[in-house]
Amino acid sequence: MDTPTPDIPFTKMQAAGNDFVVIDNRSKSFTKDELISLAPSMCARKFGVGSDGILALFPPEHDNIDYTMFYRNPDGSDAGMCGNGARCMALFAHSLEFDKQHQFNVHNNVYEAIVLDSDSVAIRFPMEASINEKTIDGEPLYAIHTGTEHVVKKVTNEELSREDHLLAEGSQIRYHKHFEPKGTNVNFICGTDSTSLKLQTYERGVENLTLACGTGAIASALVWHHLQDGRSSTQKYSVKTKGGTLSVHFSFDPESKSYSNIKLEGPARFVFKGTFLQ
Repeated sequence: MDTPTPDIPFTKMQAAGNDFVVIDNRSKSFTKDELISLAPSMCARKFGVGSDGILALFPPEHDNIDYTMFYRNPDGSDAGMCGNGARCMALFAHSLEFDKQHQFNVHNNVYEAIVLDSDSVAIRFPMEASINEKTIDGEPLYAIHTGTEHVVKKVTNEELSREDHLLAEGSQIRYHKHFEPKGTNVNFICGTDSTSLKLQTYERGVENLTLACGTGAIASALVWHHLQDGRSSTQKYSVKTKGGTLSVHFSFDPESKSYSNIKLEGPARFVFKGTFLQ
């Protein structure tokens, strides 16, 4: 006789409108393969909980960290790093009595989380990033890796509001042969002043525009800095998405043209708790 699959307690969270199903998996009730299989049904908007992805807190896979963050897109694919998901995970971990300031890994990278208050979290990214200018099908694009693959395109304010056009173009770029086999996330930006911009992101794995994207906000802020002939020293940029405003902090080295000391700050909130019935 087959053992019935257990029902799944979960917490629904959102960060600037990027929403997630979050699972406490410290007891390893579920393997990674099981969570990958569950992602499409749990994330489904009409037939499941509904979310932009699934997050699970695992015991630490490396020394000197507090836990491992496991993340998958709604289609079960690996998104790499998720900045908004990381802020939700950090707040969730703090609710489980982890310190306000703690460390976690995503794959082989270790990130530092700082829970600033009940609904605001900052994540420090352990990386340097550089921008690659590309011309694809006659269009200037800027490719950058901020924990996962991104390209950024500058558009007008009017173009940024045409979501049907952004959806079509985002899908075309995401699946372009130039970015095979993984594909890429696609960010459309419009600057509002020297350190502020508006953003819409087409997310790979969600295959749609989302209300916000944390790693996309980082990519977009760095590209906006680059487009203004990049000044040195420490910078703070404000990125307005449909779901809320994110702050991106970074340092820029004009000699190497590289970005470091990257920090993403913004809202993270609990929405509800429930049990997913299988």
